Amino acid sequence: MTIPTKSSYVDGAFVELGNSLQILENRNPSNPGEVIERFERAGHELTEQAIAAARRAAPDWARSNPQLRADALDFIGNEILARREELAKLLAREEGKIVREALGEVDRAGRSFKFYAQEALRAEGEKYQSVRQDVGIDVFTQPMGVIGIIAPWNFPIAIPAWKIAPALCFGNTVVFKPAELVPSCAWALAEIISRAGLPAGVFNMLIGPGRSVGDSIIRSPDIDAISFTGSESTGRQIAQTAAQGMKKVQLEMGGKNPLIVLDDADLEQAVEVALSGSFYSTGQRCTASSRIIVTAGIHDRFVARLAERTRALTVGDALDVGTDIGPVVDDRQLEQNLTYVMIGKEQGATLVCGGERIENEAGAYFFTPALFTDVKPDMRIYREEIFGPVLAVLKVRDYAEAFAAAEDTAFGLSAGIVTRSLKDAEHFKRNSSAGMVMVNLPTAGVDYHVPFGGNGASSLGSREQGTHARQFFTRVKTTYQLA
Repeated sequence: MTIPTKSSYVDGAFVELGNSLQILENRNPSNPGEVIERFERAGHELTEQAIAAARRAAPDWARSNPQLRADALDFIGNEILARREELAKLLAREEGKIVREALGEVDRAGRSFKFYAQEALRAEGEKYQSVRQDVGIDVFTQPMGVIGIIAPWNFPIAIPAWKIAPALCFGNTVVFKPAELVPSCAWALAEIISRAGLPAGVFNMLIGPGRSVGDSIIRSPDIDAISFTGSESTGRQIAQTAAQGMKKVQLEMGGKNPLIVLDDADLEQAVEVALSGSFYSTGQRCTASSRIIVTAGIHDRFVARLAERTRALTVGDALDVGTDIGPVVDDRQLEQNLTYVMIGKEQGATLVCGGERIENEAGAYFFTPALFTDVKPDMRIYREEIFGPVLAVLKVRDYAEAFAAAEDTAFGLSAGIVTRSLKDAEHFKRNSSAGMVMVNLPTAGVDYHVPFGGNGASSLGSREQGTHARQFFTRVKTTYQLA
């Protein structure tokens, strides 16, 4: 069977470069020998063309009829939802997320576009009476202009959706760079957007490496703002470069999210919350609970039951209905997981279960979820983001010590607590430094219509999602008029 070669979308068309030396092969982590699709890699020159097209289109799109924007976004959302099973299987094949989770991600992407279809028509603005006689004041927002969007591989359709949809909704043009590990979902999304009736140049998508495509977006004087999700190290570099160009930035980076389990917690509920938050999506979520802080009275029972449930998880092909945990995304992530397991053991933690590669004929990147106990607060598996299903359990005396341990991190994305105590739950909600707090729920798993984001080393800039997205994708203007 002939495997198609696809290309980037620039200025209203898919642009074929004809460069056979720059071909990206998209492979299935459940079966690395399977090439899903091939893509021509874009470089600096095509990226500059895309940015120029977005700049040309920006003035007219900023003044466009909000009904036009609403209709386009609704069209995109409807098609994503209509094709959810097809897109979910594609997502599972290229990223390794199991089908039932992939279905949820596709649904979220579609709902995000439909949400912003409504936001495009929402009345916005403020009117004030001046402190000066006969002077009126109007405050309203205007589009930022050209938005550079750089998305990660772990949510290959949902994260692009929740960035692209508000950017277009509020009248901006877009230059979008997906991660090279997941080009197929990005191309499928771009193909849907290409039929939504947007003028040429309003939306552009470039498949290529960060060193050329990403760097060109970050450094271009014609990019007004950058929305990035990815590693902390890359985010810091983007922030420094963007500051030199006076660009607005929105950065979502890492997390080392705590889940507190108190003595009064329902044991089965606590185990399910920990299991879901730590291991599902193969632990490849910035909101995953990678450190569990457990009080002494429930610790041993909790660990025993969690180990039992962890061992029962089925690791396998992402397309198999019976799979609980799919493969990690690629060989580098697999090696990183294995390295941290070795580090954990060398530093004195006890590996209760998991932490091994599952050998198989296909060479799949299967890794058994790892559970560590006897963890100390200074251990690397407790402090550093691994981005895989490697869980560190810290034993503490009481809630006060648990809260202090939860706060002992440079990150501040998500945090959770499992308890029956209204007092402790309320204290944690009010005083946690995390941007998102969960009570008796997994730290991973959020809604599309409310703010998403954290504090500290996890996030920089305005929140993503919901009505709060307007803060990043627009600029505020205050006008005065003599009556």
